[in-house]
Amino acid sequence: MTTIELPSEGTRMFRLTRLRFAAPAALLLTLAACSNDTDAAPAATSPATHISTAYELPDAQAYPESIAADARSGAIYVSSFLDGAVYRATPGTQQAEVFLPAGTDGRQTANGVKVDAAGRLWVIDHTHGVAVYDTGTRALIARFDVREAQPFVNDLAITADGTVYLTDSVRPVIYRITPQQFDDAVAHGGRADLSAFSDLGSAKDAAAQNPMTLNGLVADPAGRYLLAVDMPNGALYRVAPNGQTSEVSLHGGTMVDGDGLELRGDTLWVVHNKSDAISRWRITDDGANAELQQRVTDPALDIPTSIVHVGDHALVSISQFDKNGPYGAGTPGPFTVAAVDGI
Repeated sequence: MTTIELPSEGTRMFRLTRLRFAAPAALLLTLAACSNDTDAAPAATSPATHISTAYELPDAQAYPESIAADARSGAIYVSSFLDGAVYRATPGTQQAEVFLPAGTDGRQTANGVKVDAAGRLWVIDHTHGVAVYDTGTRALIARFDVREAQPFVNDLAITADGTVYLTDSVRPVIYRITPQQFDDAVAHGGRADLSAFSDLGSAKDAAAQNPMTLNGLVADPAGRYLLAVDMPNGALYRVAPNGQTSEVSLHGGTMVDGDGLELRGDTLWVVHNKSDAISRWRITDDGANAELQQRVTDPALDIPTSIVHVGDHALVSISQFDKNGPYGAGTPGPFTVAAVDGI
């Protein structure tokens, strides 16, 4: 049964008993220190939330991390954190197919995925950078790599002009790829370096108890700002077009465990991975304030990591990372993408 979550005084430690994924030690220590709850005002009453299976993933070890919707074709793409595979589900079907097999182009893990306006699929390998594919031919178009040692490139957002921004979870930076940089890379063999656009370190809340760990990222449709969530500290940061960063004032709660984000108009959705929760916020026009409207928790969400709305449904990746994955031991069930109504 779905419940509306009221704030809890308790906390639970984030276990990392199964380090089978090659994540930097600094990030693992940060995640191990994360608590699960924090003081917050009660969320508003909301209609009942219904969770059902939207798509089944074909791999018994999928551990889905991110979801992307192709507005042109209606296809849904889902990344596998375990082995770097990417799955595709098409309208009218419930069973996803393998779109890019595990190990494609040397990728052993996949994080954020997005489809741009030209129909190109962007796939993050957190250990290196991001690769871009033609969704029609599945051909690799370009690849952008981080040259610093042991990055953890995590999520990405694409603005209306085609500029791509990406977060790093072990450095408080956001990378940027402009359309001109993309075209230059394609013209010179399809390879280029990722360069830092903004350093958020100076904007970190002095009261934060954990190192900044950037995760989800979204872009304001009007191009006025980016929003990036600091997962362990529950803070949200606003990044202006010139790279200047400020902390967003949150009213009614925090974004602890914040993972994937989705922004539509003035509404921001946040999936809280270890909390098994989804929250909905109202963002002011200038992006400086956010007010909690609704927060739902349900064990059926089972470590949600990404969200995207398609039609009347919110599609959410059910990662099961706590079941023999990076968050703990156990036995996973079938891997799915859920349809969540009422949030």
